[in-house]
Amino acid sequence: MELKQILEAAMMAAARPLGFQEFANLFDEAERPTQEQIEKVLAEIQNDFEHRPLELKRVASGYRFQVRESFSPWVSRLFEERPGRYSRPFLETLAIIAYRQPATRGEIEDIRGVAVSSNIIKTMLERDWIHIVGHKDVPGRPALFATTRHFLDYFNLTSLSEMPPLQEFIDALDVTSSEAITDSIPQPVIAETHTKNNEIEHADSE
Repeated sequence: MELKQILEAAMMAAARPLGFQEFANLFDEAERPTQEQIEKVLAEIQNDFEHRPLELKRVASGYRFQVRESFSPWVSRLFEERPGRYSRPFLETLAIIAYRQPATRGEIEDIRGVAVSSNIIKTMLERDWIHIVGHKDVPGRPALFATTRHFLDYFNLTSLSEMPPLQEFIDALDVTSSEAITDSIPQPVIAETHTKNNEIEHADSE
């Protein structure tokens, strides 16, 4: 069996992106391909699907097959459940975390000028779009929120450096408000995911 066929079959069967280690684990140690060999075959697969409705996409968690965005108007009709519309407060909160991370709830509220609903934070945590990366070393030790690999996967990104301009990001979430949400958010800057030790105490799991 060719390596290309095995990798294609694995990605077709998987309901999530697969990384290099997961590809390697498909094989016994004696026949296990190197990462270089896997990368070469994945590039060949990408070329094979270049003019097909499916594409091989690399995201933060690995590689996956997905329908090309241009076919979305037709393919989406297969699903009775329509994508949810996101409220302005939800979008503002997510945008602030994505572009200013890590951020505390208080910092989000300072930027927005209003309180952040607990349901908004809960929804983002349940969707695995954000997680707690530590606690700020200030009175009360508030949680610091940052985006997850699943967030990057959802938006077809491999890293935060690929984040689009803020308004493009908002548009991708299909906001219905005619107002530009960017009006209430300072010009975004992709923050470093690490911070000074005297400012943040990271969670044990990170």
